[in-house]
Amino acid sequence: MARGSVTKRCSCRDEKGAKVGASCPQLRRPNGTWAPGHGWWGYQLELPVSPGERRRQLRRSGFATRSAADSQLNEAKALLALAGDDNDVAVQIATLLLGIKPGRPLPDRNVLARRIGAGIAAASDTTVGDYLDNWLAARRGLAESTRRGYGSHITQHLRPHLGHIPIGRLRNTHLRGMFDAIGDRNVAIETARQNDNPETRAHVTGMRTVGPAAMHRIRATLRKALNDAIRDRLIDFNPATHLELPSGRSPKPRVWTPRAVEHWRATGQQPSPVMVWTPAQAGQFLDYAEDNDPDLYAMFLLILHRGLRRGEAVGLPDANIDLDTATVVVAQQITTCGHTPITKDIKGNANHRLFRLDTSTQAAMRTYQTRRARWQANAGPNWPATGLYFVQPDGRPWHPQTISKRFKKLAAATDLPPIRLHDLRHGAATYLKAAGGDLKDIQELLGHSSLTITSDTYTSIIIDLATERAKAQAAADLVPRHRLAS
Repeated sequence: MARGSVTKRCSCRDEKGAKVGASCPQLRRPNGTWAPGHGWWGYQLELPVSPGERRRQLRRSGFATRSAADSQLNEAKALLALAGDDNDVAVQIATLLLGIKPGRPLPDRNVLARRIGAGIAAASDTTVGDYLDNWLAARRGLAESTRRGYGSHITQHLRPHLGHIPIGRLRNTHLRGMFDAIGDRNVAIETARQNDNPETRAHVTGMRTVGPAAMHRIRATLRKALNDAIRDRLIDFNPATHLELPSGRSPKPRVWTPRAVEHWRATGQQPSPVMVWTPAQAGQFLDYAEDNDPDLYAMFLLILHRGLRRGEAVGLPDANIDLDTATVVVAQQITTCGHTPITKDIKGNANHRLFRLDTSTQAAMRTYQTRRARWQANAGPNWPATGLYFVQPDGRPWHPQTISKRFKKLAAATDLPPIRLHDLRHGAATYLKAAGGDLKDIQELLGHSSLTITSDTYTSIIIDLATERAKAQAAADLVPRHRLAS
């Protein structure tokens, strides 16, 4: 047990000007008890030292009462007692105590106990940046794409803005400051992009803004890391849990109506970042693709009619396609981690979803199979056994980004208004609805986890459809209007 004592002193001096300290006669009454109106209380505590180290003492004074001095002395002793028989930890705690400025409170015993229990040096104040680095390095079983995502959030946003803050002192205000700074950077980039000066625009070339959905993902990374810090008893509160951010919902898809196309051709602006071709526009693209990119035509047709994601189409196993029964089972995908393709199972409701093919897609895929058979015959024993349905003419898998580039090049050549490859999937939902399908049909086709996601995503598209206008008109016609009739 650490030895300590409580004393009372004053600032009086003797006739020679020397401080009398604890020997001042005014400190006590004539009966020997302490005089309440003179001097102040303090304590000293012997601190543990490493072998060969000089003696160290913790001294504090200025307490108005003896009980206040006793209380902090006992508090300091309780902190040292956390080390048990481990002298190294006791020395660390002593160093922590000596580093606290007089007048400041001692460390919280529960917080310090959690730090010691987690193997963190008691005298250090782990920063958010150091914790996040160690947290990511210790994570096991993460998909490589998830690890890259966490790492990107840490290096690009969390460490630069929050890395210097001790994790125990991280507060909601720090997080708001980070996202405000990210928002300010977004504004600066957009402003520079619209500047008349080419040099100013060139300065932000390649810079990407951070949208609402990305901000939510950054917060999710921090929230997960801090939840683990709570589990490890390093902190008691997770400020990322209660932080409010603008909605991270994806933009609503809209249809390229004639008016929207006219406005785009005049201004270069489109109604939404996510656009869908009308059936006539989609047909124009497919006609062009069939003539100019027969290697990928069947894939584009399958995506447009059945709503596959890019990775699902690229990673479609040959064994999961039965053209005799016109059925396809989607169970795996090829995505990218950085630029590296990765094959993985599909999660949730989207996994092992089965759908039937229409006759045009079935015929196009038969034609593609014949084409692929010729490639394989020409390659002979050099044909790679990928087990994939869609492959390059040499039998190797397609890179997902190559598919997007080929689609973009074809779409541009048709002079159609722009959409992304992923928007073909939205087109599949649009055409299914126009053909009489309901939201449940769309949910099952696309593999959404809930009907709410389908409704939130496609309500705006449905409003654009002519069939929905007819329904709106029929509802309005039920309301009699005499002025309109006259």
